Amino acid sequence: MTKKNTTFNKYHAYKDSKIDWIGEIPEHWEILPGMSFIYENKEKNIGLKRNTVLSLSYGKIRVRKKRELTGLVPESFETYQLVNKGDLIFRPTDLQNDKVSLRSALSEFEGIITSAYLNLRFKETAIPKFYHYLFRAIDNNKVIYGLGSGLRQNISYLDFKRFRFPFPPLPEQIAIANFLDEKTSKIDEAVQIKEREIELLKERRQIIIQEVVTGKKVWNEEKNTWTKPEKTKDSGVDWIGEIPEDWEVTNLRYAFKFLNYRRVPLSAVEREKRSGKYRYYGASGVIDYIDSYIFNEKTILIAEDGANLLSKSTPLAFVVEGKYWVNNHAHILKPRYKGFRYWAELLSLIDYTIYITGAAQPKLSRENLGSVKVIIPTDNDLKKISEYLESVDSKIAHSISLKEQEIGKLKEYKTILIDSAVTGKIKVN
Repeated sequence: MTKKNTTFNKYHAYKDSKIDWIGEIPEHWEILPGMSFIYENKEKNIGLKRNTVLSLSYGKIRVRKKRELTGLVPESFETYQLVNKGDLIFRPTDLQNDKVSLRSALSEFEGIITSAYLNLRFKETAIPKFYHYLFRAIDNNKVIYGLGSGLRQNISYLDFKRFRFPFPPLPEQIAIANFLDEKTSKIDEAVQIKEREIELLKERRQIIIQEVVTGKKVWNEEKNTWTKPEKTKDSGVDWIGEIPEDWEVTNLRYAFKFLNYRRVPLSAVEREKRSGKYRYYGASGVIDYIDSYIFNEKTILIAEDGANLLSKSTPLAFVVEGKYWVNNHAHILKPRYKGFRYWAELLSLIDYTIYITGAAQPKLSRENLGSVKVIIPTDNDLKKISEYLESVDSKIAHSISLKEQEIGKLKEYKTILIDSAVTGKIKVN
């Protein structure tokens, strides 16, 4: 592994670590096996000494809330292991199938955690925070995936006893840990700012869409811009309110063709036999790929049944195009009017929950869906709205893409910075 750095000093002299992923280290650093300064804690929660349940998630140790402690939990938390502040928790299982997750984190809490994790503690000669960052570098470089044994490639403390680690003098471990705390927190803060900017862009997009789709703004030819309509009327639909005077309100069944008769339900066995490259849609999206198709056109699918009907986080209406199949758990709609983009956005705004029947098995019947009120703009407005939304999408998508690239560069820099500091490629004062 070769990492270049142009902004930090280097050490005066280096030597070969004889470890491929590390390369050269400062001449005065040591390479030691884990057993020299790391030991495994296996102390159980006998007598229920603690009740704060911890978990490892996204590279951080977090406290599990009481409402989360359902389902696969032990009869007694006495089988869990005790965790102290400064313990390094490592997930040692399933290396073969999961090479993406961050597998380690330093605990800032006292609590208990399932014995499925390794609980590593450090002798006084080692600073836990330094080795937290070193384990992050090990994660980033995926060097542990050659250690595992067994069918699912699990590792144990025995692997870390023999694992060779760079070992700087204690003052340097402290300095590097403090340096990385400061630098990575600033990088994380910058990433959070960029992520919030992306959320604001998405919120702005949604506001723009809702304004033009519901007629709160229309294209003004004279002013050559989008303005409030001069004349309005009550749509009779609570969530829409006033609409331009020349727009219409009708039931969904009159604005769309139902193509449900072309749906084809296939069992899991049938899908497996027909596995292929064409998408097979259900109520919440693609559920499989099969060897043929019945649609080669753009349509809008709306979930007909299933628990996702009651989920606010799952969009019930989504656009599909290309070559595909649809099963009998989604309604297939085709607009009778031009301006497909407008109709797709309008159907995505509607709250369908008031049209759903059944609680145990929620269903949005064709009859109820057909009675949903929709608004129909003039032909000219439909055209302008569709063109405008395409333009807005393009601009916002470009802005989001730039922000995502910036986030990617920040995260890459953070990875390089951690790797460079803990392996001595840069000198921390």
